Amino acid sequence: MFEKKISRKIFGSAREANGIWRIKTNKELDKLIKHWNITNYVKAQRLSWFGHINRMPETSTVKGIHKWKPFTGRPAGRPKSRWEDDVRNDLKKMKLMKWAEQVQEEKKKKKKKRKKKKEEEEEEKEEKEK
Repeated sequence: MFEKKISRKIFGSAREANGIWRIKTNKELDKLIKHWNITNYVKAQRLSWFGHINRMPETSTVKGIHKWKPFTGRPAGRPKSRWEDDVRNDLKKMKLMKWAEQVQEEKKKKKKKRKKKKEEEEEEKEEKEK
């Protein structure tokens, strides 16, 4: 029941052809999230965005905001859950402890692939010129 309520908040209501708004049915919500459990869907989207941020160049504004640390300390008491804490917990549950190294390896592989493709294109261009 809670998951359907959250799904309705996320995906909003539906507008009929005659202009009247209505609440989406459970079948429509299931179709939108492709029969996923909403908590798994949210975790997947959060990890997807986290990976996207980490692949961004260091000069990116979004990455700068993500890495920014406030100058002041946090208030006393139990700390509020942060987005990054949720991501780290998700990674721990998935047993992906060395995610940063994996991201760097993927960057290196893509760079090598691009370099190899560029070299092949240059070779083809030289062959055509001959």
